[in-house]
Amino acid sequence: MSASDLPPFKPLRLDHVVLRVRDIVRMEAFYRDVLGCSVEKRQPAIGMVQLRVGSALIDLVDIEGRIGRIGGAAPGEEGRNVDHFCLAIEPFDRDAIVSHLQAHGTRVGEFGSRYGAEGEGPSQYLYDPEGNMVELKGPPDTAAKA
Repeated sequence: MSASDLPPFKPLRLDHVVLRVRDIVRMEAFYRDVLGCSVEKRQPAIGMVQLRVGSALIDLVDIEGRIGRIGGAAPGEEGRNVDHFCLAIEPFDRDAIVSHLQAHGTRVGEFGSRYGAEGEGPSQYLYDPEGNMVELKGPPDTAAKA
């Protein structure tokens, strides 16, 4: 690959993820109350709520809103619009995380050690109210770095 084949930019980080949702009020409550994201901006004219997660955003787009209708059918078991996305968190106390998720009626998925942007470390899958899989990723294991 020559220098002319390379893009004229360098990817830096994940900026935002956009989820098309059926119930924007319920989804906002989940991401705010269960996962601790804060509302950054509301754009009711286009049917969007933007939630802050560290340096990135999670955008919730109402499928009945102006831009949501462009995307076609609603996401569901047979037609999800994303496999999963990952939120880096700390501290990572699996028992406390699972207890918190269960207290909010959240469906908890598999736990394991997985590789992410910062290396191998603890990872807990969960599902939001509309079935999107979310990964909570702890800091890398120091033993895994060796």
